[in-house]
This record gives sequence, structure tokens and C-alpha cells, in this order.
Amino acid sequence: MEEKVRLTQFSEGSGCGCKIAPAVLDRILEQEDGIRTVFAQLLVGNESKDDAAVYQVSDDLAVINTVDFFTPIVDDPFIFGKIAAANAVSDVFAMGGKPIFANAILSWPVEKISPSLAAEVMRGAREVCAAVGIPLAGGHSIAAKDPIFGLSVTGTVHPQQIKKNSTAQSGDLIYITKPLGIGVLATALKREKISPEHEALLAEYAAEVNSIGMHLGSMPEVHAMTDVTGFGILGHTLEMAEGSGLSAHLQMNALPMIEGVQEYIAQFIFPDNTYRNWNAYSEKTAGVQGMDMVKLCDPQTNGGLLLAVSAPAQAKFEAEMNRLQQSIWLVGAFKDYEDIRVQIIGGK
Repeated sequence: MEEKVRLTQFSEGSGCGCKIAPAVLDRILEQEDGIRTVFAQLLVGNESKDDAAVYQVSDDLAVINTVDFFTPIVDDPFIFGKIAAANAVSDVFAMGGKPIFANAILSWPVEKISPSLAAEVMRGAREVCAAVGIPLAGGHSIAAKDPIFGLSVTGTVHPQQIKKNSTAQSGDLIYITKPLGIGVLATALKREKISPEHEALLAEYAAEVNSIGMHLGSMPEVHAMTDVTGFGILGHTLEMAEGSGLSAHLQMNALPMIEGVQEYIAQFIFPDNTYRNWNAYSEKTAGVQGMDMVKLCDPQTNGGLLLAVSAPAQAKFEAEMNRLQQSIWLVGAFKDYEDIRVQIIGGK
């Protein structure tokens, strides 16, 4: 009988929590400034910190490409494959696009973990790809010391329907489509403190594909969009505000949380990278009280979509989301630029 393996014990971070720190990433990308070449057809590159690159090929067609991979966020290899695939596919949806195929990226310590478990990871990914109607067409694998998995996903979008994270307008309302707390629950799992019901919720939310993004791409009242991942809701709201030249107000008490998250926070169970995020964003943020920092900076893996929606279209937008049975939470608004980028209202 094959020994049970806990995948989360083979890496320090997990899921999108293993991203490079925001300040370090900025320094890495700054090195490109002196050699960057301008391509007229490249509609979205890394200059806007968006979810995927977009390249225009004709007047009515643009190609989206993204790559996303990380270390295990759960111990079950099949669920890990589902979460990693959902996270990568959701980047295409976050641009308002339609995924068309994917390639796998696999790093596996074959001498320490059975290849049969890697096969389970692949099976989980194929299930997600099949659910959104795309093939897992190929990929690349290496033998290395850490288990890592993800996808490169290609999609399409009409150039007029691209949703960037830098096009919010003053007065826009801020919505999110999933509750927060995935990083906290993943940490509770890694430390073997999680209850079975909360582990099930972690798997459910982290593997849920943000397919609503393709529909949101066709809605002109949605001015900007991104997904909430490793930098937490605070970091991604800050990116939207900075990219759009605005400030944002977030209503702390309106932020939705996954059931059980608060009890783990009360036990000081949350990712170490929560502090990393806070250190990167604290100087641009005001109004954070006590442990609310954890909820704001908790690194999400395949978190919800963060939307900037025209305030006059609020009733129309909410009615459409209700018709589609899409969960949404109104959590704030964008304002003209103030002295601080993100103001937290209420809390604790």
C-alpha cells in the first residue's frame, strides 16, 4: 500500500502565497526598462500588472496568453491539479476573454513523490479544462526538488471587450465575486489545524473557475476587472487605484469571508506572506485596525474577480448578476485621487 503523502509539506509557501514579494517583483521588472521594445499590437503587457498579455491580430480579434503555476495548496493531488488549473484559466476570464486551449507546466521530485500522484494532478487539471470546454493540449515537465504545477492558457477576446485593471473611473463601485480567506484556510490545512468542513470549503472556492468574466467582458458598465490572488484584496485594489490614477475606499465590514476564517485568525493562523503584503502596501493605506490587516492582505489562490462598475448602472448590473445566479458583494468605491491610495472604512 502506497504511503499517504502530504504535498503541502514539500514547500515553504503554498498556492499564490508563494509569489515573489511585490517590492522584489517591481525591482525585477524595472530591469527591463532599458531594453523594452514597443510592439504596436501588444495591447496589454506587464507594464500594467494585469492578469494576462493581450496581442491584437485583427480589427476584431486579440489573443490572450497567461502562465500561472505554484506549489501545492492542498494535500490531495487531484484537488491540487483542479485548483492550479482553475487559477490559470481564470486569468483569461479576468481579461474578459474566452480560453481556447492550455499547456501544462509540471515540476516533480520523482525520487521523493510517486509519479502516480503527478498523474492525479494532471487528471484534476484535465477535469477543469474539460469543464470550460478546452483541451489540455500539451506541456513541459522537469524533475526538481519541489512539486510545482500550473498551466499556460491561450484565449481570445474582441479588442473592444478587453477588461484591464487600470481603467477604473472615479465614482465606480467596487464589487468582488468570491469571499476571502483562502490563504488562511490553506495555512490551517498546512499546519494540520483545519476542520473537515473548512477543508471542503477551501477546495470548493479555490477550484471554482471565474467563468463569469467572459460575460462581464461584454458589459460596458464594467470599466475594469482583475482577479484577487497572491497580493490579497488590498494589493489588487491598490493596483487598480494606482493604474487608474485614483484612490479607493474599501468598506471593511462589507468584505465577505469564508465560513470559519475568523476563528483561525483568532488563533494567529494565517500565511507568513500576509506580513509581506502588508509591508508593501501599508504606506499607501489608511484606516486599517488591528487584525483586519490579515483579511485585507491574505494571499488568495484563485480568488474572486474584483470589479469597477459604473455607479449609474448599479441596478442594471446587480439585476444581471442575479439573473445569472452569480454571487457579488459591494465592498467600496473608487474616488478622485486623495493623499492616500486606499482608505479602509470601518472595521474591527
